[in-house]
Amino acid sequence: MPHKNTSFRLASIVTVACLTCIPIPLAYAQQATDAVAPETGNTQRIGLSQSITSDNWMIAAANPLAVQAGADVLRRGGNAIDAMVTVQTMLGLVEPQSSGLGGGAFLVYYDANSEKLTTLDGRETAPENATPTLFQDENGEPLEFYDAVVGGRSVGTPGTPALMKSAHEKWGQLPWSGLLAPAINTATNGFSVSPRLAELIESDQEKLSRDPVAKSYFFDKDGAPLTVGTVLKNPQYATTLKDLAENGTTNFYTGQIAKDIVAKVTGASWNPGVLSLSDLARYQIKERAAVCATYRAYDVCGMGPPSSGALTVGQTLGLLEPYDIASLGPNSVESWRLIGDASRLAFADRGRYMADVDFVPMPLTGLLDADYLADR
Repeated sequence: MPHKNTSFRLASIVTVACLTCIPIPLAYAQQATDAVAPETGNTQRIGLSQSITSDNWMIAAANPLAVQAGADVLRRGGNAIDAMVTVQTMLGLVEPQSSGLGGGAFLVYYDANSEKLTTLDGRETAPENATPTLFQDENGEPLEFYDAVVGGRSVGTPGTPALMKSAHEKWGQLPWSGLLAPAINTATNGFSVSPRLAELIESDQEKLSRDPVAKSYFFDKDGAPLTVGTVLKNPQYATTLKDLAENGTTNFYTGQIAKDIVAKVTGASWNPGVLSLSDLARYQIKERAAVCATYRAYDVCGMGPPSSGALTVGQTLGLLEPYDIASLGPNSVESWRLIGDASRLAFADRGRYMADVDFVPMPLTGLLDADYLADR
């Protein structure tokens, strides 16, 4: 959270939220939690007594191999956007349960030199042939979460490749092709299966086994799920990244890769989808207005709709501002009660009002209005 009127030392700050599936309804949120958690086996709990600072740059990602690849880019003179491209393509390899070229992302980018904040919407879009009953059973009842998402039915038009390329064209510094090289090399030579990935392969054996390609990739020759430390190679992913490195996103959205994606989605033996070539060909990145809220001495900015993140955080902070949370301290029951109550009210508005503004009008300003929040 930048302090008001504070000059940043960093040349740029970038935040990317990358997702691999279409937006998850609130009713499904708990079921999806474990599937999108970061790599817990390689993280260290940071307490109040341990603060980490940097005068130049810092990278946070869900897998240490991706962090290292991004750090190497910055050490070579790349900027935040260059590192983002490398980190994201590496995550698609080593953290396939939560990241990948087939997903979508939001990007929040602040350029300290121009003092300009830009947010890009690279989320997946629903196929043109999607219908209101796509996620209902023959009785008109909503499908169970995994019955809905496993297979081709839940696949939307991917946005992550377009977002990476668009951001790099606007702000990147190092050549595009070189930024994909770390993931290409790692996919070719192999990486060690992490504890988190091994855990999810084990727990999702039945679902992964439904697809022959997934089964051949995530299981050994005897049909057993891969274990921690197994060296896993992905030459097909390397081939796709080489095409992206040489041709940009052209083939991904209008060429052979697009044809392969559509064939896989519509021809899935389990839950075939309705994605079409025209969906891919029409996909566009959208620049959106950022949402900013004031909290004490800080301006807190983030991704606006269709993301609910910045609005929900802004509302939560606005509801908490009248209370002296600092004097209560982090170990106070009252602190956590206030935070919980504020979050509950903000999430109630999230469920009631927040949506894709391309299709649903939203009371954007009103949701952060101080008088409205005081009445809550």
